[in-house]
Amino acid sequence: MLQKLRYKLAQFMVGRYGMDQLSQFIGWLCFVFIVIGFFVARPVFSLLTLVLILVMYFRVFSKNISARYAENQKYLTYSARVRGSLNKTKGRLLDLRTHHIYKCPSCGQKIRVPRGKGKIEISCPKCRTKFIKNS
Repeated sequence: MLQKLRYKLAQFMVGRYGMDQLSQFIGWLCFVFIVIGFFVARPVFSLLTLVLILVMYFRVFSKNISARYAENQKYLTYSARVRGSLNKTKGRLLDLRTHHIYKCPSCGQKIRVPRGKGKIEISCPKCRTKFIKNS
């Protein structure tokens, strides 16, 4: 029974675009608007959620694969900067547990030094200036 249902769904989806990153983002956005709608009793959130769900399903079941692919590529291009900066910030925050970041007093170059080594002499890789700091 379950295999038959899976087969019918797979047959229905043949030639259709399916889920991509933009559709997933729209789905998460719908979830956020639903949660906000619980706390803020405004019909605009319900209407916006409904419109986004319809757009998401339109994209998933669309047979115009080239247009949906182009939309997804635009989304990935625009969101790449945001995702990159978020990943960079996340890496820096995780790195703060094990390393200090110091700026060279002469050129301003950022230098990453491991924590817990006591007083150390740091040599700037850019201008070769030496300075002493606690790690």
